[in-house]
Amino acid sequence: MGNKLFQKAREFVEEALHSEQDGDQHKTEEIAKNALSSAFANTNEAEKEQLRELQQELENHSK
Repeated sequence: MGNKLFQKAREFVEEALHSEQDGDQHKTEEIAKNALSSAFANTNEAEKEQLRELQQELENHSK
């Protein structure tokens, strides 16, 4: 079944990475960042590493 917070964080990051450069993008990125933060507290080390990679992708995308 997997970790639901981890799965949701991954989904929100993917959505933010593929969103258009408009006003909603900032909101989508904030939702993704919050989901990542929530997921970090409830994951194992392997998932944490994947979350760090997703976080880095999101940060690179928002520059």
